[in-house]
Amino acid sequence: MSDEPRIQPVRVGDERATLTGLLDWQRGTLMVKCAGLTDEQLRRKAVTPSGLSLLGLVRHLAEVERGWFRNVFNGEDVRGYFPRNEAGEWTEFHVEDADPAESFRIWRETCERSRAIVAAAESLDAIGRFGEEEYSLRYILGHMIEEYARHNGHADLLREAIDGVTGE
Repeated sequence: MSDEPRIQPVRVGDERATLTGLLDWQRGTLMVKCAGLTDEQLRRKAVTPSGLSLLGLVRHLAEVERGWFRNVFNGEDVRGYFPRNEAGEWTEFHVEDADPAESFRIWRETCERSRAIVAAAESLDAIGRFGEEEYSLRYILGHMIEEYARHNGHADLLREAIDGVTGE
């Protein structure tokens, strides 16, 4: 879906540059796992009995970006891109009729908005809130790196099951 090169994170830099660079590397890794696949392959639930697909992961991570950066950290009230269905279930993993181009557009725009929010923050000690819980920007960046890394492991297995492609 993308041939954008991943940008190497800084190896010597301040904490903000290191954390944002590592997060962007993980975002790029997700794109590498999705590159060159058809819409059908992106929708494929390739590891039974799991309902995960590469497209579902892209949609899920758009929601995670929205939730942590816009709602928790920035104090916005942005509703889900892929809302709950009539049964009350989140729909980001329901990709049978999903448009991959639209899903990737939403994910990219959400990542850009997240980057702008982080860049505008005065420090990594800045606080966001979810209910009564407080989270520093430092924590959120670390959590997002973990979130992408975990799901990139899933993406690696999905991609290998789809067409045998493996790698970093």
